[in-house]
Amino acid sequence: MEGADEFMKYRSPLVSRYASKEMAYNFSDRKKFTTWRKLWIYLAKAEKALGLPIADSQIAEMESRADDIDFAMAAEEERKLRHDVMAHVHTFAHCCPGAAPIIHLGATSCYVGDNTDLIMLRDGFDVLLPKLARVIDRLSNFAEKYADLPTLGFTHYQPAQLTTVGKRACLWLQDLAMDMRNLQRARDDLRFRGVKGTTGTQASFLQLFQGDHDKVEELDRMVTEMAGFKKAYLVTGQTYSRKVDVDSLSSLASLGATVHKICTDIRLLANLKEIEEPFEKEQIGSSAMPYKRNPMRAERCCSLARHLVALMADPLQTASVQWLERTLDDSANRRISLPESFLTADIILSTLQNITEGLVVYPKVIERHIRHELPFMATENIIMAMVKAGGNRQDCHEKIRVLSQEAAAVVKQEGGDNDLLARVQRDPYFAPILGQLDALLDPKTFIGRAPQQVTRFLAEEVRPLLEPYKAKMDVKIELEL
Repeated sequence: MEGADEFMKYRSPLVSRYASKEMAYNFSDRKKFTTWRKLWIYLAKAEKALGLPIADSQIAEMESRADDIDFAMAAEEERKLRHDVMAHVHTFAHCCPGAAPIIHLGATSCYVGDNTDLIMLRDGFDVLLPKLARVIDRLSNFAEKYADLPTLGFTHYQPAQLTTVGKRACLWLQDLAMDMRNLQRARDDLRFRGVKGTTGTQASFLQLFQGDHDKVEELDRMVTEMAGFKKAYLVTGQTYSRKVDVDSLSSLASLGATVHKICTDIRLLANLKEIEEPFEKEQIGSSAMPYKRNPMRAERCCSLARHLVALMADPLQTASVQWLERTLDDSANRRISLPESFLTADIILSTLQNITEGLVVYPKVIERHIRHELPFMATENIIMAMVKAGGNRQDCHEKIRVLSQEAAAVVKQEGGDNDLLARVQRDPYFAPILGQLDALLDPKTFIGRAPQQVTRFLAEEVRPLLEPYKAKMDVKIELEL
């Protein structure tokens, strides 16, 4: 019956349904509390090295039991003490009786709490960055492949001048490249809270080291280095500034906005039957309409991206209401907003990689849509050709205007095809340029420098961004759901 009990309570779909194992582990209790123990070990080692009376056997005992966590005991201790950190201090001390007197020596709860959060943020970015790089890589290959395939551009979701399928993908890539730089900056800007004491003054450690300021600074530096950080914040209150959370989550929310735009575009193009996301052989699009091929992965990305963007409100409000050196009303909120932001970003990137690895393009459908609109777009070219052949620009403009309105009436009022070209061919006025019409209506003459822009953009701005992640490019994503 124990296995059935899990279905009797709410489970976050971010973990139970979608998230990768590595990101789910990054915010797990196992990762959190083993990190707490590592931090206590770092602190003890540094304090010993700087002269405090801590025995090698005490440190060895702590190291030998670092992964041996009695979660049931810790939960019972927290029920009694109403304090999560002290519950785990007691639980660790129980299995390390020799080291019990020096565990958490001089520290405050935020020594383990905040420093662990910073480690989780750093490690979370390290999970996300290669995933984002793979999305950019797959989409770059797509852009390169279709760099010169003409397609209708849309402004106001109305047909506009032609672009190319690859050039449109570069608009998506440009936003993703900005996100890559934002995530890398947010990751690199993270510092360690370090060893700061209850209100950030390091008073307890100054007392431990009998007023030796140099030793306190060295303690801070040593622990920071052991935790894998290059720098610690020079000033903190009891906590590190919650503006750090704002910086971190804003980069993820911005990524959410990018992904929402990309996947909305894919959904719009799927409606036009020009592009589709991958569709499995046995996948069902609709329980009622068996012919449907719904863009469910792009829709999932949009749905989760909205959640990711909405989560940005939490760190902004939390940072704004922290009183003086700190208040505890940040805690419960951060337990939700920090993990959920990274878990949601992780899911979005995995899903988007799956989409970009299997995007399907239908060139014949795209060509049909171009043929439907191109005669109207080619009118300026026709006028210029007539002028070159000796015609009067104003007379030609009026002829084209009348024929265009007649053709538009056939399209809009009768539901027929655009027959402007046939009308031009039948009108003797245009006899001097009939031999040029095919060339004047070649879609490739309407795409400007789109292919050249794709080539240069990929070479100068995208490929260099991916260099650090070359070794991690071969991972494919198979979605379980």
